[in-house]
Amino acid sequence: GNVSVMDPAKAPALRAEIWTLIQAAQMHHDLGLTDRPDDEEFDEFVMHVDGWLCEVKDVQIRDGLHILGEAPAGEGLANLVLAILRANQVFAGAVGAVPGLRTALGLGEGHSERSSVDDAEAQAAALVAALAEAGWSADAVPGIVRDALGDDDARVDTEGVCRSLAFACREVVPRLLATRGEIDAVLHALDGGYVPAGPSGSPLRGLVNVLPTGRNFYSVDPKAIPSRLAWETGQRLADDLLERHRADTGEWPRSVGLSVWGTSAMRTSGDDIAEVLALLGVRPRWDEMSRRVVGLDPVPLAELGRPRIDVTVRISGFFRDAFPHVIAMLDDAVRLVAELDESPDDNYLRAHVATDLADHGDARRATTRIFGSKPGSYGAGILPLVESGNWRTDADLAEVYATWGGFAYGRELDGMPARADMERTYARMDVAAKNIDTREHDIADSDDYFQYHGGMVATVRALTGREPKAYVGDSTTPDAVRTRTLTEETARVFRARVVNPRWIAAMRKHGYKGAFELAATVDYLFGFDATAGVVTDWMYEQLAQTYVLDKENRDFLQHANPWALHGMVERLHEAVDRGLWAEPDPELLAQLQQVYLDVEGDLED
Repeated sequence: GNVSVMDPAKAPALRAEIWTLIQAAQMHHDLGLTDRPDDEEFDEFVMHVDGWLCEVKDVQIRDGLHILGEAPAGEGLANLVLAILRANQVFAGAVGAVPGLRTALGLGEGHSERSSVDDAEAQAAALVAALAEAGWSADAVPGIVRDALGDDDARVDTEGVCRSLAFACREVVPRLLATRGEIDAVLHALDGGYVPAGPSGSPLRGLVNVLPTGRNFYSVDPKAIPSRLAWETGQRLADDLLERHRADTGEWPRSVGLSVWGTSAMRTSGDDIAEVLALLGVRPRWDEMSRRVVGLDPVPLAELGRPRIDVTVRISGFFRDAFPHVIAMLDDAVRLVAELDESPDDNYLRAHVATDLADHGDARRATTRIFGSKPGSYGAGILPLVESGNWRTDADLAEVYATWGGFAYGRELDGMPARADMERTYARMDVAAKNIDTREHDIADSDDYFQYHGGMVATVRALTGREPKAYVGDSTTPDAVRTRTLTEETARVFRARVVNPRWIAAMRKHGYKGAFELAATVDYLFGFDATAGVVTDWMYEQLAQTYVLDKENRDFLQHANPWALHGMVERLHEAVDRGLWAEPDPELLAQLQQVYLDVEGDLED
């Protein structure tokens, strides 16, 4: 933008050079572009690129795997403390008891100007490094802050910075070092001894009281879901999802599908549940003393300022087992909204219920919106199909997803077979969504993400022939939630972790298990591409180059776990055979084939 104003003659050449670099890095795919933007739009486009680079650079990734009883040390400890201090701390019953370090340094959450983020992160890292150098002594904090910051920046909350660093010394570091007690705790438990209890949650979301690990963690009170804090976050998630859909399509989504898991409900006290209620336009009512939810109230349309959205929930087996009370509450919310005397344009759920009632006349079936696997079974059924390669089309994936997950939950339902009702609600879905609440793992870390979220996308596509909007809600920073498309989230995770040399090097430290993690990442990305079509050709090419054809990595795999290497090459070949990797470079394919033959020979020997 500055060049356009100060030296307009250079602008065309500079724009051409920027576009060439973006194409070389395949970044135009991330931003949903095929053609170069016009000159008038180019400067704004560069700002988008800057924001995107900032997001990718700011992603926190794991440094290897945890070894039981091994506390972080040295640089690893400093990096983990820095990661924990990012969030505003919930401590001693107070939300925001200690400000996040970057916030205290003057960086607002959700900030996306790269220079500001880089400056704040560099300052935070320097402060934590100096604190480590001083032996994590709280007494050293005022001097370190004075030396590093001086007192000339009005944006910096110096007192907040001191509180954050002192909190690291007194609470964070001692709790992390107590990780060494994990093995003793396991042995004591095996010996029939008592293991002290501790809360569950994510330390990266400001919940440092979940540390130290090695305790017998307890869950949340199901009757207190969603908590007041989760309600705030859930409302933000709902608003952001709706705004993103309107930005993408110009319309409100009439029906949203959301995958809900029990583990995240425990970590967040119900962010996902709160989002469902917020989309429906229903507010929880809490008892002040117990903090339990004791009722539900519809938000008046005038206050809501938008239509009530129809929501279908796909619950995990663990959620079904752990939170029957929450299932009943969600069912109550759906039926409450269905009975409101509102026009079809203001209440999409009521409109859909009326259509179904006219069709079959069963009010209980017409208001069923919670589906899951059969009582006693778990998962979404997609994994065995993808692993065995025993599928051809979306219809095959949707058949398994619906057979496995077509059981209804709610009052008087308790897992009744309801495949037809499930397919009816899925056929209406404009949006298929899944939320991520922790930076400790991502969508390419587990098969559950592509089974539940990808399976939902594939099922809608098979039933309707159209592609639903696939969104990922990111509440890893609850104060600054963000909704990305599944394609954007895949590109973000791919660039930040999957082909990041630092992450790959960290995995190599773990030998056989590290090699397994690399192979699993390839499998999970393939699964997401099979179900949701989000992996592009350049990603497959990067996987082949970085994981298989890179000499250092191939040597590591052949030595540590040749079966992992064999599996990767097989999976990449399958992507070609199925047309997922649409136009592979013939020379690269020949190299992959040679590696496959070499590994096959070694394994037979």
